[in-house]
Amino acid sequence: MRIAFLTAPEGVEQVELTEPWQAALAAGHDPVLVSTRHGEVQAFHHLDKADRFTVDEVVGDVSAESFAGLVLPGGVANPDFLRLNDKAVAFVKEFFERGRPVAAICHAPWTLVEADVVRGRELTSWPSVRTDIRNAGGTWVDEQVKICDHGTNKLVTSRKPDDLKAFCEAYLDVFEEETAGR
Repeated sequence: MRIAFLTAPEGVEQVELTEPWQAALAAGHDPVLVSTRHGEVQAFHHLDKADRFTVDEVVGDVSAESFAGLVLPGGVANPDFLRLNDKAVAFVKEFFERGRPVAAICHAPWTLVEADVVRGRELTSWPSVRTDIRNAGGTWVDEQVKICDHGTNKLVTSRKPDDLKAFCEAYLDVFEEETAGR
């Protein structure tokens, strides 16, 4: 199963990219790094630069149709950059329109807010994002992992890097279940 990992060219929290990526590989899936431009993305350990990762695909050149699901890693800057890119926002929205599962951790729900897909959904995030989620019509909960089945697709959210083990297990279970049901 091909899984899109969407990041901005700069600002993704490295562990929130690499742990879900490795979990996908370990489960025999094909993770694909999608960004807003070709080249590499610069990851961070909080505010310090970390490793760089090669972009596989660029938004605008790919469709949600070619992926089983979407993972949105966090980092404070990453979702803020993504929400300002119309093609990235449209790419995220397309997963919801096509009924594909989406997983987001930490600050990543900011991109979901921008895509106007949180209304009527329950989700979790880094605590500072809760007001934005509520203002966008979602219900914020303080849980390690929240799986929301809105009827059109499933959304898996998590709060922070400490929740990564549970997040990875949950998103892989949901993506595999949703793919088997198609």
